[in-house]
Amino acid sequence: MASVTLDKVNKVFGSTHIIKDVDLNIGNGEFVVFVGPSGCGKSTLLRLIAGLESISDGELSIGDSVVNELPPRERGVGMVFQSYALYPHMTVYENMAFGLKLAKMVKETVDDRVMATARILQLEDLLHRKPKELSGGQRQRVAMGRAMAREPRILLFDEPLSNLDASLRVQMRNEIARLHQRLESTMIYVTHDQVEAMTLADKIVVLNAGRVEQVGTPHELYQRPATKFVAGFIGSPTMNFMPARLAGHADLGCRVEVEGIGELTLPQDADRHANGEPLTLGVRPEHLRLVEANGDNAFEIVNVEYLGNEVYVYLEPKAGETLLIHRSEAPSPWRVGQRVALTPDPEHVHLFDPQDRALPATRTRAAA
Repeated sequence: MASVTLDKVNKVFGSTHIIKDVDLNIGNGEFVVFVGPSGCGKSTLLRLIAGLESISDGELSIGDSVVNELPPRERGVGMVFQSYALYPHMTVYENMAFGLKLAKMVKETVDDRVMATARILQLEDLLHRKPKELSGGQRQRVAMGRAMAREPRILLFDEPLSNLDASLRVQMRNEIARLHQRLESTMIYVTHDQVEAMTLADKIVVLNAGRVEQVGTPHELYQRPATKFVAGFIGSPTMNFMPARLAGHADLGCRVEVEGIGELTLPQDADRHANGEPLTLGVRPEHLRLVEANGDNAFEIVNVEYLGNEVYVYLEPKAGETLLIHRSEAPSPWRVGQRVALTPDPEHVHLFDPQDRALPATRTRAAA
């Protein structure tokens, strides 16, 4: 195990600034997930840690050592790629042993490490097979085993489940989580899938355009997003956003006027903002209440999705093009064409200023 520290790390390709002043601390034994949309820099950041790309500026430490100038083989990291990158002419055993043989380890040590890793990953009965004889999940386990057999201080995963079908992804997520529990090693995992991030991570790093938007536990990011970007990216279905304006200040928060809903008193501190300032109200689908209505503040239901134990109700918004989503347990009384009024749960509403930063909760709400 080893810790990883990034201090004002930057990466520039030509005139394109990819990674921008990233500060990050990853503790011994943590499972950290880098998540964000395509092009946000998460894979580049992983490759900087691995030593596959050079750092343009800043300092990267693994353990107590600065490793900016160290080649990958001397950093004590193992990497699992999206493409598996297995040698097709080699057996599972030979693929897992290849890196150890390159390091000129004695045969007994190679055998011991490969067999120990195969037992952990349940590959003992597959050691004689070649990659073409394996399923996608088995190939991914071999790729993991090849990295693990080197006994690295840090395991790096670059979107390892992207090539698997939905059921295999769920299975492999569970296997990776159990692997971390057994090994207690430091793991850094890159994905664009926020479900993978939420289910695997001890700590999530949300990246946007090369910058760190927020770092926190899955619970923290879901319940207390620091920016509108994080609020919209974390959670499925995504958070609902509605235009609002500050209508005044209250004893335990503020009053806001929300288009299509009316005035709400919310437990957010808006003391630094002026009356009339435009804001964005955010509320997750499970915290949006519906009641039947016929007045001006009614929204029309345009679609209802039944997902077994859950129902998603889609509503035509008053402004903008993004549909609003209500989530509830099945069965649902709502039907396409009905008109409903919306009531957000005040204790679970988020407010964002014109710079898309979250307004802080009042002390009363924060303590709760």
